[in-house]
Amino acid sequence: MNEKLLYRTAYTGTKSFTQQDVKTANATGFGAAADDFMERGIDLNEELINNKAATYFFRMNSDAMEQVGIFKGDVLVVDRSLKLLNGKVIVAAVNGELIVRRFEKELNKATLSATNKKFKDIVLDEFTEFNCWGMITYVIHRVN
Repeated sequence: MNEKLLYRTAYTGTKSFTQQDVKTANATGFGAAADDFMERGIDLNEELINNKAATYFFRMNSDAMEQVGIFKGDVLVVDRSLKLLNGKVIVAAVNGELIVRRFEKELNKATLSATNKKFKDIVLDEFTEFNCWGMITYVIHRVN
């Protein structure tokens, strides 16, 4: 039995149409006659995830990136399929520790920098064990 098995993600979405197909709601305070036939609500999986197989959620456990709107306790949507680009905020494993920092590259020098100045920049050299775990695409932040 030498057949190949193909695996896919368990979640395939709830509907066969996109969020752009959902009409806007009546915001006047009075229900319209067609409200009984209104379309579904917003599916956050369809809204926030572009590549389901390469996306995961990560909870921020530091105040290193507060100046860009990422606070301790926020949920980060991370896409591992995106190419590592200069200036993007990423989740990285550096010397065995998971961190969230901005990736900056100039010529042959690469650094991981925090926006909070109480954290030092991490220079990526030949002695640094570095692995990019993905680029942050969205931040889910509790308002209250």
